[in-house]
Amino acid sequence: MEDHCHPSVSEESQPPSAGRARTPVSEQSRPLAALSDDDLLRRLGEILAQSRRVETDLVAHIAEADERRLYAREAFPSMFTYCTKALHLSESEAYLRIAAARVSREHPVVLTMLGDGRLHLTGIALLAPHLTRENRDALLRRATHRSKREIEELIAEIAPRPDVPALVRRLPERTLSSTTAQASTPSGMGHSVTRGPVQLAVLPSGSATAAMPSDPASAPISPREALVAISREDASVSISSGSPSMAPDATAMGSPKPAHREPPPVLHPLSPGRYKVQFTASAELRDELERLQALLRSQIPDGDLGAVIEAAVTETLERLEARRFGVTKRPRNGFSSTNTSPDSRYIPAAVRRAVRARDGNRCRFVDASGRRCEERHLLTYHHVYPFGVGGDHRPENVHLVCKPHNDYLAECDYGREAMARFRRAGRRVSERGRRTGPRDS
Repeated sequence: MEDHCHPSVSEESQPPSAGRARTPVSEQSRPLAALSDDDLLRRLGEILAQSRRVETDLVAHIAEADERRLYAREAFPSMFTYCTKALHLSESEAYLRIAAARVSREHPVVLTMLGDGRLHLTGIALLAPHLTRENRDALLRRATHRSKREIEELIAEIAPRPDVPALVRRLPERTLSSTTAQASTPSGMGHSVTRGPVQLAVLPSGSATAAMPSDPASAPISPREALVAISREDASVSISSGSPSMAPDATAMGSPKPAHREPPPVLHPLSPGRYKVQFTASAELRDELERLQALLRSQIPDGDLGAVIEAAVTETLERLEARRFGVTKRPRNGFSSTNTSPDSRYIPAAVRRAVRARDGNRCRFVDASGRRCEERHLLTYHHVYPFGVGGDHRPENVHLVCKPHNDYLAECDYGREAMARFRRAGRRVSERGRRTGPRDS
């Protein structure tokens, strides 16, 4: 597999004016366009290192200013208010930096790890309530270079929480004017706030009542915000960071008002191997779940919603993997009787099964330093020796790659300009189809 391609950067040449060459339009709008790929990535790494050093200094200064309570001298009641009002940081920016600043006073090593990129601000804020002098070294070592989700799973392991009960609850309905409804409805919700179907939330919460805003003069809330309002009574969920003691409250930050809370995460670890899943469902999906519960009573007598959804997902997953990867319990054709010649674009099921098993259901692209892509979504089959120039379907010539790397490798094989023309042609065909609609055969 070709790991790198460095197409030359085309430069627009313009006739000189008044005895001097004019700067190309492309360089005026993109000042970095003249850099080579290697130089651009090198400079990106250098700037990131500088940014981390500056971020570490900023957190250290916030820690010292907070320790001295200098915000009071500047007529602010708290460090949080000083950061948002005087330094003009957003609420989340202020919260993360103050949390990191305060934990760094007891555990200075977190500043070193922030500066060299081993930890990010969100990770430090998540770990802060669980760090002790006894577990600090081991916990920070395990959290090194981990994503937010991976750190949440680590916290769920060291501080597990009990399972939450499955619950289907109706969301509160708000009556809004048509103008306000359009302004407050998030894009992609696919319904009208005033007249549309009432949404349902599958909320693993023990609360029986919805926590609605107490201020009648407050702005109307969207269904998404209503879902957050319901979830606020769930003591097992932290809206911002996933830990009860990490919720950004007014007392912890010294602010007279609590910071605005963002919607809860869709997937949240509770303990090793156990996750809380939360989503908003339509009335139709609620009805379908009840029908599915009834049909599965013989297999799931108690009708547990989690088990019902798991059974449905497992069956759907088996069908989709059989169609995409040729995975089946009893294959009809073995690899020995499979035709791998490039007679058609169809990749035989036996080849797809072998390639998926070999590549571990993960993108196989490897860069020059030996680092392999970790993507597992939107995978496609890529011919190392392109099918368009005679490449066959033997497993050694077929790799699983993600869509971005499939596009990248296609540009390496056929050139950027050729692929750009191909994509433009595809868009034109798609647009013509949308204008004319389906045709009768």
